[in-house]
Amino acid sequence: MTSTTSRHWAQTVPGSTALPRVLAGDGRRDLPGHLARHGQLPDVSGSALLDAVEAAGLSGRGGAGFPTARKWRAVASGAGPAVVVGNAAEGEPASSKDHVLLTTNPHLVLDGVQVAARAVGATRVVLYAEPDAETWAVLGEALREREDDRVELIAARHAFIAGEESAVVDAVSGGPGLPRAKPPRVFERGVDGRPTLVQNVETLAHAALVAHYGPGWFRALGTDDEPGTMLLTLHGGRGRTVAEAEIGTPLVDLVDLAGAQAVLIGGYHGTWVPADAARSARLSRASLGAVGATPGAGVVVPLPRGSCGVVETARVLVYLAAQSAGQCGPCLNGLPRIALVAEALAEGRATPRDLADLRRWAGLVQRRGACAHPDGTVRLLTSALEVFEPEVQRHLAGRCSARDHRPILDGRS
Repeated sequence: MTSTTSRHWAQTVPGSTALPRVLAGDGRRDLPGHLARHGQLPDVSGSALLDAVEAAGLSGRGGAGFPTARKWRAVASGAGPAVVVGNAAEGEPASSKDHVLLTTNPHLVLDGVQVAARAVGATRVVLYAEPDAETWAVLGEALREREDDRVELIAARHAFIAGEESAVVDAVSGGPGLPRAKPPRVFERGVDGRPTLVQNVETLAHAALVAHYGPGWFRALGTDDEPGTMLLTLHGGRGRTVAEAEIGTPLVDLVDLAGAQAVLIGGYHGTWVPADAARSARLSRASLGAVGATPGAGVVVPLPRGSCGVVETARVLVYLAAQSAGQCGPCLNGLPRIALVAEALAEGRATPRDLADLRRWAGLVQRRGACAHPDGTVRLLTSALEVFEPEVQRHLAGRCSARDHRPILDGRS
């Protein structure tokens, strides 16, 4: 990064780095309100933007947590003009963060799309979003305010796997929106056969803030290794809220764990963590990794003591089996079998042999799918079998200790 670029950002750093950052703090989502908060994007080169995103230490907020600058550089170095796709296909039923971001701060996301396009040299820019009426109305108005016809707004397929990056590329290219075989990777050959960046919209919003205020400002919150903030969908009291939290925040400061027996972290492809372990964990990949979890889709769901983790997990497994693309053996055969046995276990009809089959099938489908859907499904299952092992044994004996069987998680979460 040049000294000229550094001086520009130093002059535009606001007086406060406190929360909220990516969620609008004053309730205004129109363009004048956005410009009053942040001003115009700085007129700096794509290479300077890449350097700034790298210096900021920004990682993807869509689930994988991949270093953003590294992903952008791979696209920028590809052959031919690139395509940028802002990914808001929020197929995770337990998550609402992308919806809230788009409907409260759409112009920050559009700034992020513009930053990414400049950084990777894109000549086509797409915003791929859930086609619900509110999101569509807000985004349409934001684009009209900007008088910008360069951003294409394309409706996402409403499905759990719709946000997988090769499925996004398939849909934007006019296909049914199903995962594609790899290689080639989308950064090599994606939409229209061109190098393509598929980036979650929250990540793009953070990148816009880096462009506005610089990497030093961005690093003022979070940890040294994981700077910044992230959006979370927090469940509790049979409701949900979306919050922006500083990375490194204790989980007990985010959700009420007093009456929890376990916590689902990361969403439907996430991990069950015992409540005692969750109480000592912080919101970071390093801390959550120590208890066998990752932030994933930014979902945190405490399971009350009166509910049954075996039943909750079976409900989700049935949903995930039905949501597969059905293109490969693990999804076509493995996940339905796993779901059927998990359902039998939840209903007290399974045998020890069924449980052994469940564990064996889980091992067989891992790392063998066309996408990561089987792996994520198995991750949820194996964590449940470990965390709820005493309850699994009760169900094998035809009993359940739960007092409340109302769903905490299901396909309608």
